[in-house]
Amino acid sequence: MKTGFISSVNSLNHNTGDGHPENKFRIRSILDRIKKRDFKDLKWSEPKKFDEIYLKKTHKNKYIDDVKKNFPTKGQIFLDGDTVISPGSKLATFDAVSSIITAIDLVNNKKLKNAFCAVRPPGHHAEYDKAMGFCIFNNVAVGANYLIEKYKYNRVAIIDFDVHHGNGTQNIFFSNEKVLYISTHQYPHFPGTGSTHDKGSHNNILNIPLTAGTNSEEYFNAYDHVLKKLNKFKPEFILLSAGFDAHFRDPLSNINLKSSDYYEITKRTLAVSKRYCEGKVVSILEGGYDLQALAESTEEHLKAMIEFKL
Repeated sequence: MKTGFISSVNSLNHNTGDGHPENKFRIRSILDRIKKRDFKDLKWSEPKKFDEIYLKKTHKNKYIDDVKKNFPTKGQIFLDGDTVISPGSKLATFDAVSSIITAIDLVNNKKLKNAFCAVRPPGHHAEYDKAMGFCIFNNVAVGANYLIEKYKYNRVAIIDFDVHHGNGTQNIFFSNEKVLYISTHQYPHFPGTGSTHDKGSHNNILNIPLTAGTNSEEYFNAYDHVLKKLNKFKPEFILLSAGFDAHFRDPLSNINLKSSDYYEITKRTLAVSKRYCEGKVVSILEGGYDLQALAESTEEHLKAMIEFKL
């Protein structure tokens, strides 16, 4: 089976304005890099429409309605201090959600080995009832709820290696024993959450704060705790909040990972997935704001997914 690459041209039409770090060139840099690489075992797909009932399992109905009403017909508006929407944002936002659902269907039904979703806007800061940190809907959280509701999974793991803590994902699943949320992130750093004291109602939250300047060796020593928790949980499906902004080149962080480190992160995580869930892994893009670092790191991430053998 092949690795899936799910993306939508609509992601390029989410216009956040000049100078905004979360911009269309992020997706373009990834697409250009992957097309040049010409992976033979990569299957390109576009997202299909999804039932909004799964979005409503994740976000407050009023919030969803308010977001829909706020998409402008021209210009741009702010949902919060740094989350911008434009006329093209509506299709991009809903395609980001549908991408993870499409990927889950294809992987769960053995049409793909695993999959990566190259989407924007990102999602892990979006909370139950508000936008935050470039994020509108919490894509990975919708995916986890979809796995639980549609496919009746009881143990879904979310691993978030974005440099920023996924406060929205943590809050949505804080009391859900069916979801394990693990985050490695710079701390203290935006959004200011992610303390080791946050363990969830069912010991289903593991935060691994990293100090500014953390290097690759230190990061992988910390990542051993991710794998240990994952082995204990024995996931039936793994979702990755794949942010590539812990890279040393990234302008919004101070962690010093190299592009090749994302190959190793992915490889080690996939090894655990083989043990418990037949390699069922879907990854979705979160952050990463240096275009060269983002493109290189995504390529390394995909390389590990493609090379993985069940």
